[in-house]
Amino acid sequence: MSLTACGIDFGTSNSTAAVHDGAVARLLPLEAGRLTLPSAVFFNLDEDTMSFGRAALNEYLEGYEGRLMRSMKSLLGSGLMDTGTDVGGRHLAFRDLIGGFLAEIRKRAETAARCGFDQVVIGRPVYFVDDDPEADQLAEDTLAQIVRGLGFRDVSFQFEPIAAAHAFEQTVERESLVLVVDIGGGTSDFSLVRLSPERRNATDRSADLLGTSGVHIGGTDFDKRLSLACVMPELGMGGLLASGAILPNTTYFQLATWHTIHLAYPRAVLASLQDMRLDVVDTKRFDRLLRVVRERSGHRIAMRSEAAKIELSQALACELDLDVAEAGLAVTLTRPQFEAAISAEIERVCAAAQRCLDHAGVRADTLDTLFFTGGSSAVPVLRDALSRRFPKARPVEGDLYGSVGCGLAVVARQRYG
Repeated sequence: MSLTACGIDFGTSNSTAAVHDGAVARLLPLEAGRLTLPSAVFFNLDEDTMSFGRAALNEYLEGYEGRLMRSMKSLLGSGLMDTGTDVGGRHLAFRDLIGGFLAEIRKRAETAARCGFDQVVIGRPVYFVDDDPEADQLAEDTLAQIVRGLGFRDVSFQFEPIAAAHAFEQTVERESLVLVVDIGGGTSDFSLVRLSPERRNATDRSADLLGTSGVHIGGTDFDKRLSLACVMPELGMGGLLASGAILPNTTYFQLATWHTIHLAYPRAVLASLQDMRLDVVDTKRFDRLLRVVRERSGHRIAMRSEAAKIELSQALACELDLDVAEAGLAVTLTRPQFEAAISAEIERVCAAAQRCLDHAGVRADTLDTLFFTGGSSAVPVLRDALSRRFPKARPVEGDLYGSVGCGLAVVARQRYG
């Protein structure tokens, strides 16, 4: 078995692996011929098994008893990283959870490539953690430690938008000043780069990287804001207690945030909510919340919110089924509602893009291209906002889920041969 270098894009929502064969970078199929693996793990307590990706999501939806974990990448750099969760009475450290998922990616990638990998370039956001360099470095160090623990001899990192730029550069025909817009599940990252056919094989590109910036906002934040604005009120969020006080929103925020949904499930939480019901004015909506917590249906609602976000990128309205809260219940969601819910996030993302140019001392009207990658870059209001801010730049859409992975394979080839 030959030893080869690969690139791994460990994403908040989806992950990929890629290899460069000396001529071209290509993604490796990771699940039933599919090139992406949803970043999801399901611990099936009925059968005492662990599944990954779409299989994990399907087992959860089929009603098996167990624990579903998503958005694991969001744990890096957070205070939750050194804790864990209970699965069937057993404690699982989050480090081991991430390690197990990455080990599965490596195994599947090696099977698909029919060779072994002992060198890897891992993608990382420009900032794992905003405005906290020490926490950001800790997040990278933690991920490096986890990946080395899988047996890789050489482990290195590349910013995800720079990796995407390497992938895009394989197609450019003339020199261009490009702002790479990488909007993933957990972060929005930007790189300002000068690309050209003549430069694409050079190993030292430091002079062509003019600036980077990023903010810890991504598709899961859009899911969360849509859920809080339009879904959680149907479960009583914003309602009143008999005293006139507003209902505590902790459980609602937990249910709307992928990596904290499990915190709403312990028996103590349900008992506290049942006690609170005695003082709730709108018991009908609050009973929906009790049912969701009692039956541990938070992940189903989060999946449907995510699906609605995706549908609203194509349609002006959609229906979100809330039968897990009450039989026959559904809510109509519209694109204007969604856009209003994420307006603050869109402004912060655009401000981060502008900072990238400001730090480089580059005027917006000198940009040639806006290169979009990352699944959440497809949100129309986001693209429109960036196009207005950089009106002379030509918008180009890359492989929304594959550009970073392929770019990491290009970098792996340059670094390790």
